[in-house]
Amino acid sequence: MGVQKQTAIVLAWELYEAGLSKSAIARRLGRHRETIIEWIKGIQSVGLKAFLEHSQQACMVPRPARQVDPLVKLWVWQIREREQECCGQKIAYFLEREHGVQLSTTKIYQVLAEKYVLRSKWKKNQKRGETPVATAARQLVEMDSIDFGGLFAFTAVDIFSREAGCPLGGSCCARLSPPRTERLFCIAA
Repeated sequence: MGVQKQTAIVLAWELYEAGLSKSAIARRLGRHRETIIEWIKGIQSVGLKAFLEHSQQACMVPRPARQVDPLVKLWVWQIREREQECCGQKIAYFLEREHGVQLSTTKIYQVLAEKYVLRSKWKKNQKRGETPVATAARQLVEMDSIDFGGLFAFTAVDIFSREAGCPLGGSCCARLSPPRTERLFCIAA
């Protein structure tokens, strides 16, 4: 604990004994009111000398390192590449399962940002194109694909009729021709 803090504690106690309010003491010393309240409570419970010694010992406790170990960074980057650019939550899951390391999602994204450009900031309130509107079935089909590691699921939802289908395939390059689209919705119905 620095000399300035010790002096501030002693001065706060002397001002309190002189009858100043805790808010006035806080303003005069440039400290937060809650800090002054904690100091005065501590001094009242154990005395000024004991409180100063306790405060000095508390400042000498070593803090845990805030930097991420380089080995953990390497594991995060390896998991990201191995799991086909998975998200921070999945990386946290794999880190704990494989290495027994717990790391917050925020810290994982900070580590990823050191090596990768994750994505640009989203620009708010920008005009987007018109939303297409379907007037009949099969005019507008929303498609998506999910990679299960060698097995792909293709989801399709007809915007007009709300029919859905989800065929599985071995390749991500599958193309749906019109007859296949008809079969897709027959499967889901």
